[in-house]
Amino acid sequence: MSPLLLSVSYFGLGLLGLLSTVSSAPSPKKWSDNSSTGTWPTNTTFPGWGTSSDPSTSGSGNTTTPSSGNSTSSGDGLGTHPSEYGSTPAFVVYTDKNTGGDVLPPASQMEGYSVVVLSFLLISGPADQAEAWAALGDSQKAAIKNDYNGANISIVVSAFGSTDAPTTTGADPVDTANTMAQWVLDNQLDGIDVDYEDLSAMNARDGSAEQWLVTFTQTLREKLPKGRYLLTHAPVAPWLSPVFNTTGAYLTVDQKAGDLIDWYNVQFYNQGANIYTTCDSLLNTSGGDWPGSSLNEIANAGVPLNKLVIGKYAASADGATGFMDSQDLSQCIAQAKNQGWSAGIMSFQYPDADSQWIKTARGSAFPV
Repeated sequence: MSPLLLSVSYFGLGLLGLLSTVSSAPSPKKWSDNSSTGTWPTNTTFPGWGTSSDPSTSGSGNTTTPSSGNSTSSGDGLGTHPSEYGSTPAFVVYTDKNTGGDVLPPASQMEGYSVVVLSFLLISGPADQAEAWAALGDSQKAAIKNDYNGANISIVVSAFGSTDAPTTTGADPVDTANTMAQWVLDNQLDGIDVDYEDLSAMNARDGSAEQWLVTFTQTLREKLPKGRYLLTHAPVAPWLSPVFNTTGAYLTVDQKAGDLIDWYNVQFYNQGANIYTTCDSLLNTSGGDWPGSSLNEIANAGVPLNKLVIGKYAASADGATGFMDSQDLSQCIAQAKNQGWSAGIMSFQYPDADSQWIKTARGSAFPV
């Protein structure tokens, strides 16, 4: 998910190629161009959890952690009884374009979302919106966090994007996870989203990408406990297809570390023409170059249906293929909800994906 020049090799590949020894790679998704150490926060107020200096019982960053805006209850799934922090439905928006000022608009302008993702935290350090957030003073961060958390919106950071290839470049998964988790803590954030796009490593089909991700995820969770911090992943949809490769790609990651991952912000876009552009290809039968990668086909492969957040880009300039406007998307969301799914919606990126965009996409399935 970076301002990448989309190579034609990512699109229009004919048949999978992944069924032969010639590897075709699904395309990266979001956009970026181009991090710190500390200790666990002490005396942290965590509503409903008490106060503690123990990371197993303390909250996030030096500020209040939101009750889950992704609570379960009646009708729209957003009732008054919050479920465990990190449950779905989740309504997620990425922000990579620097909007200036306080980095983010007032929380009142983000109504309809439950998670805002600052992009990106790279191996070399923060870039784009993550860098802008890091440059704020502690009091500014705390004020913005209080505003957002008070509106039941979490603020997290996205790791890697299309700029980084951590497995291929030999980054150690334990060291990288520890550094990034500490950056989350130092910067008063509510968690991290793993936007791993190391196409060369995954396309090698030798298991190295999967093992790197499993170890990275396990290490993140040691410093960012489940139920206190969000930990999500943002795979391209073909990596969740049972026919992608013999080492399983993200199906293997889910089998080995899925219990540590709150949900998947699945990128149903940038994978070639005429795929994920209708409700049928998005929800039931993907077809095209990446069979087995629609929502229900992924669920049938063993990934919990309600951990599969449907991801789309909001404006034509934010992606290459797979675009659906928010009104058309809302019809697919309603169909999916009627089929038993209720995980939520992800969009790249703000300000194109503003409050009105998510309200329209949620539609009658998740009315605001």
